[in-house]
Formats: sequence, structure tokens, C-alpha cells
Amino acid sequence: MLNLVLAMSIIAAEPLVPGDNAREIEFNGMQRTYTVHVPPKFDLQKPTPVVLIYHGALTNRDMMSAFTGLNKKADEAGFLAVYPNGNGEGKLTFVWNAGGRGKALDQKYDDVAFTSRLLDELGTLARLDAKRIYATGLSNGGMMCYRLAAELSDRIAAIAPVSGTMAIREAKPGRPVPVLHFHGTDDKLVPVSGADARARLVIPFKSLDETMRIWAKIDGCPDMPVVEQLPDKTDDGTTVERKTWGPGTDGAEVILYVIAGGGHTWPGRERPVKFLGKSTKDISANDLIWEFFEKHPMK
Repeated sequence: MLNLVLAMSIIAAEPLVPGDNAREIEFNGMQRTYTVHVPPKFDLQKPTPVVLIYHGALTNRDMMSAFTGLNKKADEAGFLAVYPNGNGEGKLTFVWNAGGRGKALDQKYDDVAFTSRLLDELGTLARLDAKRIYATGLSNGGMMCYRLAAELSDRIAAIAPVSGTMAIREAKPGRPVPVLHFHGTDDKLVPVSGADARARLVIPFKSLDETMRIWAKIDGCPDMPVVEQLPDKTDDGTTVERKTWGPGTDGAEVILYVIAGGGHTWPGRERPVKFLGKSTKDISANDLIWEFFEKHPMK
């Protein structure tokens, strides 16, 4: 019945075309919006991978597109880059219910169910590769990725959070979900030590270390990671260390890039405002994210 309703709702909808496609769907009595960036060589008949890209708190889909520059990578690699807007009463800035906000908000703003609904609609507009649906996000959007990995593991193949740790109390996914995480040691908005007493009143996100340990265990990886210091290619005040847990169950990995001196930024991209801290140029998050996703389709 749901598929029939979806099909009827998009009969008159505009088809996807190369470039940015702004879309709107009704969910839980609210109008929710998202943008699909379609690569130039998009083939409607070919199974196409999808990368869901979640913005940070009090921002939006357009700001996230500009912040990450992932459209360029989508054009090169041939995936659909999907930028949903979060929930809230505003029209320009939104948040994600990434966990820790109580049962009432879980019911009103069920962003896991919204994501599933979005994928259902997108599947009526394009032939999605069901084994290659991924999620990445910044800050609150990165936290949302962890919730999706825990509660929508039947649809999300792998995740790549940036500057956003796990905010739900516990995670019990139905399958191992590979994780790639980037975090700056000088991040003032989502500190590696986790939420302080004041932040826990809003969203009780875990420390970076606890988040990695939880997912290494979930994915059946060794307790201790392999640690590598990466080349310091640029004089930008940062250095990068890579920690790799795995391979674990079904080849799952947990990989962490720790950016010493890095702030609340997207590795490889210019910071839009100074207070976010330094952005490393020693690595490109966009290149590494897609490389990781290509390596980890759903088993």
C-alpha cells in the first residue's frame, strides 16, 4: 500500500535531471525538504549509489552542500548526493533528532523514519543500488549518522561522520556497519572528551574514544587499533593520525582520522568562519569518504 501511495504521489512530479533537484515530501503531517544532486552522466536505468549528507545543527541543506563540496565528488564518482533538511519550526535552520532528546521528540521528529521515507520516494525517481546507500554528516549530522547505523542498518551500508560522535544511549544494529570518522583535537563544539554538563542538557553525545570502542565491538574488530602517523603535507598547523580497527565481522572496519590541531571543520575544505578552528589540508575527507564507501557495500 505504501509503495502505491508513493507512486501516485509522484506521478506529476518533475523527473530528476543533472544538477540540483529540490524536492518536498509530507512526513508526519509536516512538509520536509531535501535536494538531490544528480551527476552529469546519470543513467536512469542503471543502479546508482546514494550518499545521504546531513548538515550540522542550526544550518541547512544548502549550507552543507557549500561546506563540503561533495557535489564535485558526486559528479566524478557518479553517485546521487542527497542533502535532507532536518526538523524544527524554522524555515532556514534545522536540527536532527540524533538521540538523547526524549520519547516525545522521538515521536514528533522521527528522523530515522523520515530518512527511510525519503529513500522510498527517491527509489521511485531513480534506480537505487540498495547495497550502496551511505550516510555522512557534520556535527549533529554526524551524530545522526550513528543513529542511522544503529536503527536503519538494513538500508545504510556504511557511515562517515565528521566532528559528530554517538548521541544515542546504545546501538544494536542488525548487522555490522563500517564506520569512518574524522575529528579535530581542538574541536570546541563537539569536544573529543564528549558533552560537558551543560551540553548534556541539550544532547548527551559520547566521547570520541567511547564512540570508537562501541563501534569496534559492534563490528567485531580487535580492541586495539593499528595507528599510523600520516605525512604532514602542508604548513597549516595540523597533523593527522589514522587509527584502524579491523577488519572485523564481514570485513567491517572502524577507521578514525584524528586531526591534531584541527577544529570543527571538514578536512580538505576551507573553513567558512574563523571560530570553527583550523581545517587540515593534509587529507581530503571527500576522497577518503568515497574510497571507504566503495570498499564497503552492504554484504
